[in-house]
Amino acid sequence: MKNYPKIGIRPIIDGRQGGIRESLEDKTMNLAKAVAELISGNLRNGDGSPIECVIADSTIGRVAEAAACADKFEKCGVGATISVTSCWCYGSETMDMNPHYPKAVWGFNGTERPGAVYLAAVLAAHAQKGLPAFGIYGHDVQDLEDNSIPEDVAEKILRWARAAQAVATMRGKSYLSVGNVAMGIAGSIVNADFLQEYLGIRAEQVDMTEVLRRIQLGIYDKEEYEKAMAWTKKHCVPNEGFDKNRPEKQKDRKGKDEDWEFVVKMTMIIRDLMTGNPRLLEAGYKEEALGHNAIAGGFQGQRQWTDFLPNGDFSETILNTSFDWNGIREAYVFATENDCCNGLTMLFEHLLTNRAAIFSDVRTYWSPEAVKRVTGKELTGRASGGMIHLINSGATTLDGTGYSTDNDGNPVMKQCWEMTDKDVEDCLAATSWCPADRDYFRGGGFSSNFLTKGGMPVTMARLNLVKGLGPVLQIAEGWTADVDPEIHEVLNKRTDPTWPTTWFVPRLCDKPAFKDVYSVMNNWGANHGAISYGHIGADLITLASMLRIPVCMHNVDDDKIFRPAAWNAFGMDKEGADFRACKNFGPVYK
Repeated sequence: MKNYPKIGIRPIIDGRQGGIRESLEDKTMNLAKAVAELISGNLRNGDGSPIECVIADSTIGRVAEAAACADKFEKCGVGATISVTSCWCYGSETMDMNPHYPKAVWGFNGTERPGAVYLAAVLAAHAQKGLPAFGIYGHDVQDLEDNSIPEDVAEKILRWARAAQAVATMRGKSYLSVGNVAMGIAGSIVNADFLQEYLGIRAEQVDMTEVLRRIQLGIYDKEEYEKAMAWTKKHCVPNEGFDKNRPEKQKDRKGKDEDWEFVVKMTMIIRDLMTGNPRLLEAGYKEEALGHNAIAGGFQGQRQWTDFLPNGDFSETILNTSFDWNGIREAYVFATENDCCNGLTMLFEHLLTNRAAIFSDVRTYWSPEAVKRVTGKELTGRASGGMIHLINSGATTLDGTGYSTDNDGNPVMKQCWEMTDKDVEDCLAATSWCPADRDYFRGGGFSSNFLTKGGMPVTMARLNLVKGLGPVLQIAEGWTADVDPEIHEVLNKRTDPTWPTTWFVPRLCDKPAFKDVYSVMNNWGANHGAISYGHIGADLITLASMLRIPVCMHNVDDDKIFRPAAWNAFGMDKEGADFRACKNFGPVYK
């Protein structure tokens, strides 16, 4: 089990002894316990363990108790705090002053004691001190003896907690660049200042030759390699897809078998570079055993590597998948073409959902008219208004097949602790491994190939960096779509039929970028997108506000948007206020 950060619960109380404080002790501590139970009972870390909560040793009525709480939280590994109260308290004396913790305050809506008055006062203090906090205030009045958490309050607490835990989990980790910039893709230009200042993440750089060095010198776990090859020969090699290469460019059986051995070693080595491997220490490789403490990474590949060596598609696919030859496990976050901006977006999605994320080219908008012209057939169902072709060179997570199913038989991308052996078998069976297109990838390799099942709710997002503005986030909720097989066949052959395809239909609304499917594609800010299971746009907006990243495009309902209370001071135009607030407060770690 990993050592995850914890969420601290701060029970705040009126400090006046002699009757007032004493009458509120049980109530205040009971609210704190209820919040801890809500979070730990509903939210998990990436390995399936419940998010742990730490409650202050006593209620907090004066600054000395606030300081004692802060000391305890520091020792216990707390990474975010939520304060709860049912009464008036001394705001500036009791507030959380840690500049790195995401903060929330729940002010109990009751008439007997002015919890709402404290909430308003302490939120004003947070804004005045430049320490934005989320305000949580229930819609309906509760009785003083009622320690339950209303549904609207619970929704906000959980949304805040998911995002806060993501922020805390990133802090102090690394992004590992294996290689550098792929084919001039701007997202591959890793911005170390952004990583450090906005996310608290270290930029780590390893040349691709390190992978080759370890392969040539045998710096990997030999026993695991034998296990991995046996698994690959059982599940992948028999599912080799068709070879689209011209006869003179096709590798013979010996060449393909050598490629399989190479890409399996690549996969193990890249994982070791990210997180380390104690088995290497046993073999005497002390440096190599350490890894780079990476929570995410990326592989350049093109072109310096792929022009003469097998490509990274297999490695990227398996790393991004919730299983491998060692069984079911949490997916890694690993970007194709070292597109750090897309890899970080995948990381945001992964931390919020604990599910694998799809990395894809946002390739083509297909209008109903264009589909009719090209195929002679009409789009129907969810895709009737047009669709976006998401396709990748073969590095897409196998979770993205949609061949895992829920209890009702619906396609789903599961959290790893919910995966079954049958899910694994079905995802593997739905995937073929086509020899890489050697016009693109001269060195060979294998690309995963599948068609994502339609009907899954998904969210496509993308982080972009804009000169003079900084980071911005785009969000588009929608669904994967099934299309007529004959339509798919024709359209797919116009791109690359050896690569995995996802047909995506965004949810339309009255926002300009979402008036139709074309507008979504036309407003997308980069060549790649990160796609996560579920409609998680509201969670992404909350997370972005914690990181001081404004959202420039989204189709989330306004009543679902939850940002720090200080954002209200920046004008009634909510999206404009988001930009102004993020600029004003600036990155958390600067």
